[in-house]
Amino acid sequence: MNLKHIKLAATLAFAAFSFQAHAECTYPKAPATIPDGKSASEPEMVAAMNAFKAYNDEVSAFGKCLDDEANGGGAQSMALKTMKAKKIAAAQDELQSKAKLFNEQVRVFKARA
Repeated sequence: MNLKHIKLAATLAFAAFSFQAHAECTYPKAPATIPDGKSASEPEMVAAMNAFKAYNDEVSAFGKCLDDEANGGGAQSMALKTMKAKKIAAAQDELQSKAKLFNEQVRVFKARA
């Protein structure tokens, strides 16, 4: 094997390791439903609130996982760094969007009292 083949093999091995390590960070799943504040019971609203707290923790853990992955991977290409940033931003955007919808329903629920 000449030096070019060795470099190519090392690059491919690093890329495979990077993608394999990347698979360990599981994208967080938003709660499936948001209760309707007009008709939901208090236990349903509390359960939804707890689900959103857990979801928030999962988004934070996802970001930390991607950060740890980036810091532990040695030299990382700009493309992988950009992908990591986009995935974190997408998870945070989805969290904010879903939380906004839930908070609107909380206001509707509280207005019933």
